[in-house]
Amino acid sequence: MASVTGIQDRRAARIAIVEQHIRLENAHDLEGVLGTFGDAARYDDEPWGEHYEGRSGVGKFYERLMKALPDLEIAVQRRYVADEAIVVEVVIRGTHRGGWRGLPATGRRIEFPLCGVYTFDANDRLAGEKIYYDRGTVLRQLGVFHEPQSFLGQISILATHPVTLARALARKLLGR
Repeated sequence: MASVTGIQDRRAARIAIVEQHIRLENAHDLEGVLGTFGDAARYDDEPWGEHYEGRSGVGKFYERLMKALPDLEIAVQRRYVADEAIVVEVVIRGTHRGGWRGLPATGRRIEFPLCGVYTFDANDRLAGEKIYYDRGTVLRQLGVFHEPQSFLGQISILATHPVTLARALARKLLGR
């Protein structure tokens, strides 16, 4: 059984590496960010279903992010520490000045909440970071997503879902 002091030391080391990681993200220090990961780095962007393996894969994610949002700022709101992971609630802010996911730079500001789950290797380095956020909020702020109830949303639905709308109208008219 691990001693209380050993558990506290391990938690303190893990908290320190997460804090360092976020500080380096805010400094846009790609090499420093990658240095917080252990040998088996993994990054999971769950809203997009994208998973990056190894430091080179994780590096590609961060390169794209830092080019898309050169003024990226991560503001920690809350932190939860457990034996196996640290969960951090943050607010992401930045200006979309570079291409991202096929979308050219819009120059628009974004600000959205994000939840990050950090896991660790045997040496208390980051083994993985898994992020969750509402991608609809991000796309709306970038000007490419509109709520279905809005005028632009209605036009978008008509343009992109004519068959679905025709079926819905037929069901309504036929009373099914």
